[in-house]
Amino acid sequence: MTVHSADSASSGELREPEKPVGAIAAAVTTPCRRCGADLTDAPIWQRLRVCPSCRYHGQLSARQRIDILLDTGSFKESHQNLTSVDPLLFSDRVPYSARLEEARETTGLEEAVVVGTGRINARECVIAVFDFKFMGGSMGAVVGEKIALAIEHAIDRHLPFISVSTSGGARMQEGMLSLVQMAKTAAAATRLHAAGLPFISVLTDPTTGGVYASFASRGDVILAEPGALIGFAGPRVIEQLTGRPKPKDAQTAEYLLSNGQIDDVVDRARLRNVLATYLQLLSAPSNLRPRGEHELYRPEPRPPASAWTAVELARHPDRPTTRDYIQAMMPQFVELRGDRTSLDDPAVICGIGDLGGITVMLIGQERGRGEEEHARRNGGRMGAEGYRKAARAMRLAGAWKLPIVTLIDTPGAALDFDSEARGLAPSIAQCLSTMSILPVPIVAAVIGEGGSGGALALGVADRILMLENAIYSVIAPEGAAAILYHDAQRARDLADALKLTAADLKLLGVVDTLVPEPEGGAHLDRDYAALLLKNFVLDALLELRKTSQKRLVDGRYRKFRQMGRQPTTSRRETMAHEMDELQKRLGGALSQVLEYLALRDGSSREPVELAALPPGENRH
Repeated sequence: MTVHSADSASSGELREPEKPVGAIAAAVTTPCRRCGADLTDAPIWQRLRVCPSCRYHGQLSARQRIDILLDTGSFKESHQNLTSVDPLLFSDRVPYSARLEEARETTGLEEAVVVGTGRINARECVIAVFDFKFMGGSMGAVVGEKIALAIEHAIDRHLPFISVSTSGGARMQEGMLSLVQMAKTAAAATRLHAAGLPFISVLTDPTTGGVYASFASRGDVILAEPGALIGFAGPRVIEQLTGRPKPKDAQTAEYLLSNGQIDDVVDRARLRNVLATYLQLLSAPSNLRPRGEHELYRPEPRPPASAWTAVELARHPDRPTTRDYIQAMMPQFVELRGDRTSLDDPAVICGIGDLGGITVMLIGQERGRGEEEHARRNGGRMGAEGYRKAARAMRLAGAWKLPIVTLIDTPGAALDFDSEARGLAPSIAQCLSTMSILPVPIVAAVIGEGGSGGALALGVADRILMLENAIYSVIAPEGAAAILYHDAQRARDLADALKLTAADLKLLGVVDTLVPEPEGGAHLDRDYAALLLKNFVLDALLELRKTSQKRLVDGRYRKFRQMGRQPTTSRRETMAHEMDELQKRLGGALSQVLEYLALRDGSSREPVELAALPPGENRH
């Protein structure tokens, strides 16, 4: 999903630089390395080193990147006087000391990374930017030290940290002193995460070796430029060691995105805007002011005529999906992708967004609309990697102290042998256990079909909402009919027995609040359905806003601990309520029949009724 925003911070429009960018040459006579287009008079090539024809991204110096990304004049460099020495007195064809001096003269830098503080759209951050022209952006002792110092500064100042990497890996001329910088920088990134501060890692061409295998791959959010070469070992090294050619597109940004390793591939023209959106969402204080009754419209829900009617409405092909609700409810939203292990599952959408002035982590199952999109999203059936992605988003919300909103809409988890082999059941369990201990408010909403454990994996919440025509069940009616009657066609007969409607589940204590829909179903007015859902979610978040972290976690545990432990009095109340509902659905027909029988039989019925009473009972 692309970034969308209500302001220029994430509009996708390129910000015109307020001054010419550094040392980029005004005239280029060489053709594009990828497509051969003439770049001589291309303004975007001169500003950003991006080909306007094929979007090839050329190299930028560290200073050029800083000028492009940060507000003009806001950058304050730190630790610029740290200088590498030659601890091993290393020499090959050229002494290491001579190579360092040549790199300094070429780049004007003391080392391969520039660190400091700056602002993006007036929001402060700590930033570290590599320069590939300084010995291939390799990480030696000074580079590792500057990265660690920058992260520690971010922790001390309680600021987000952004790194822009381009590196060939560890600096061999410093031996093991270079290699151990991987451990140093990875440990520093872990401390940043423990402090609950955002780390956005930007990978550019190339990012390999010790830089990628340490702090650069530990970002909470990992972005990459199009076509960037990214991997632990360079392709030539792998080819020489294995004797096998590099597969097409392997070790590219796009390849890593499809394999769940990064969150997005972002064109350089949009990078500043995307970073600005993240910083705005993660730094803006939550607007949790109480809202008046007139501000949040809450009509009374109207339960469907029957359970099977609810099933049909919940599965309606035009019913709003998670994507529809995000677009209607959130003026700003940036998506997080990938489980950081194997794949990105399109059956679930995760990301941070602005919901009525509150930055939330949204996790929603997406079944897709239309045959092609439905197939791509697997009808909302999440696999193991989808639940791992959701659990990753949950952990980030906990670290960033963001409320979580989940949207449940799935017929169930992906049931196939591949998903089982990748750990489907353990990944569902991971979501359940993670949600049970997160010290942030969690609001879950069943917006369509909530099928079995695949749905419950996003449903361990402080407040559970359910749209009035949604369903939530241990098994689909068709599955129950196939098991009990060996005939899936009898699903309609079992829908009522499963107690899967919103009204049924509120009565059972499984859900807390019924959310009304537009008359006839949410599919008839998606915008109005989104407005109603947004109001009820905000209601729940406002109700939870003053609850301490301990009370949230303890209360969530008690909530689910008590489900199924219904006292006798509650069972009687439930039965009485069911009788009332039955009488309402029959439209008073039962009362009319009794009145008719009384009129027909006259007084002859009364002695029979009195005679049936045991001796000593009150006959009045």
